[in-house]
Amino acid sequence: MRTTGWLSLLVLLGFLAASLDASAGDADPLYRACVAQCEETGSIGDISMRHCQFSDSDVPINSSWYMQEPIYLQWKQLNCRSDCRYHCMMQRENEREKLGLKPVKYHGKWPFKRVSVFQEPASAIFSAVNLLAHFIGWLSFFLLVSYKLPLRPQSKRTYYEFTGLWHIYGLLSMNAWFWSAIFHTRDFDLTEKLDYSSAVALLGYSFILSLLRTFNVKDEASRVMFSAPILAFVTTHILYLNFYELDYGWNMMVCVTMGVGQLLVWAIWAGVTHHPSRFKLWTVVFGMALSMLLEVYDFPPHYGYFDAHSLWHLATIPLTWLWWSFIKSDAEFRTQVLMRKVK
Repeated sequence: MRTTGWLSLLVLLGFLAASLDASAGDADPLYRACVAQCEETGSIGDISMRHCQFSDSDVPINSSWYMQEPIYLQWKQLNCRSDCRYHCMMQRENEREKLGLKPVKYHGKWPFKRVSVFQEPASAIFSAVNLLAHFIGWLSFFLLVSYKLPLRPQSKRTYYEFTGLWHIYGLLSMNAWFWSAIFHTRDFDLTEKLDYSSAVALLGYSFILSLLRTFNVKDEASRVMFSAPILAFVTTHILYLNFYELDYGWNMMVCVTMGVGQLLVWAIWAGVTHHPSRFKLWTVVFGMALSMLLEVYDFPPHYGYFDAHSLWHLATIPLTWLWWSFIKSDAEFRTQVLMRKVK
C-alpha cells in the first residue's frame, strides 16, 4: 500500500512539473508572431496554408453551398490555426536545434511530426489498437457467457452475476479509446473534451465495478447504494470540465485517485480470496503501476513520434488482452461455483 501511495504521489508531481513547462513554447514571442502572421497572410515562407485562404467575409458568392455554411467556416478557421501552429512550431524547433537548445512543449504538448492528418500518429495508432483489443476482448467474453457457458434452466440467463456490468464496461472502454484516437488525430476543443470526459467516465465506472465485484454485491438495491455517490461525483466532474473549466491538474488528481484506488482494491481482493486467476490480476495491476512511470518520466518524442505518453498507450495493449482473459476466467470460476451450489 505504501508503494502505491508513493507511486500516486510521483504521478501527481510528474504532471504538476509537466504543467509548469506546458507553455514554454507557445509563450515564445517569435512563435506567437509567426502564428499571427500566418493566420493573417495564410503562409509561412514558401508554405501556403490552404485552410487560411479566405475569411468569413470574402467567401465567393458562386462557391459551393457548404462553403458558405458557418460550421464549414468555423472548421476552416480551426484547421487554419492548427496548421499555422504546427508549421511555426516546427520552424522554431529547427531554429532551437541549430542553437543547441532542447525541445519544449507548445500548448502543453511536445513537438510531434505529423503524418497526413495525424497530429500525434503513434498515440493515435496505439489508441486504435487498444480499441481493437477491447473489442476483441469484449466479443470473446460475450461469446463465452452467451454460448459456451451453461445458462440458468428457467430464465436462460447467465449464472455469472456480473455479466451485464462487464458488457457496459466493454462499451465504455471502446468509447474512451475511440475518442482517444480521434483526439490524438486532430486536437480541437471538442475532441479534447470528449476524450477527457470519456476517460473519466470509464475510470469512474471501472472503480464502481471493482467495488461491486470485490465485495460481491449482487442485489440491485445494494449496487445502487454503492454506485450512487461515485456516479454523482463523476457526473459532476465531467460537467465541471465541459461547462466550467477544463482544469488539467484537478482532473489528473481525480483520475489518479480513482485509478490507484481500483488497482489497490483488485490486488488486495485477489490475495485475500485466493482467486484461481489472481496471478493474471496481479500481473495487470503491476503492469499498470509500472506503465504509470511513463507518465511521470516525460520526455520529448524520439524521431518526432514516440514520447512517453504514446509508449504508455503501447504498454496498455498487452495488459488489455490479459485483463479480458481474467474477466473470462472469473466468469468461468463463478459459473462453476454457482452450478455446484444448485446441484
